[in-house]
Amino acid sequence: MATIDECRAALETLSDNMRRAEGDVRAAAALDRSVSCHITDLDVTFVGRMSGGRIHVRDTVQGPPPDRAQIRLAMAGDDLVALVGGGLHFAKAWGSGRVRLEASLMDLFRLRKLL
Repeated sequence: MATIDECRAALETLSDNMRRAEGDVRAAAALDRSVSCHITDLDVTFVGRMSGGRIHVRDTVQGPPPDRAQIRLAMAGDDLVALVGGGLHFAKAWGSGRVRLEASLMDLFRLRKLL
């Protein structure tokens, strides 16, 4: 089972990858939205903001997200690490229910280029 530190590192790697993206992916990463990522097996949530092509984690809270972020992810820690590391394909994980993504319809259209 992935640790909180491994999950935070995976989010930082994802943020770095977004910052280096080009073309349509860079445009999708340019959203300015509140973000939460609930790690279900650890029952912790990383809370922050996607802006400037990066994810800025501002806090880690115990339990589910305290507020409704504009972009909400939920998954097990191992799945987050595998997604960012390339060992798990987002569409398959989302389709099987291993990863939950909630956002407005417009944001979902833009985020699909990222994921």
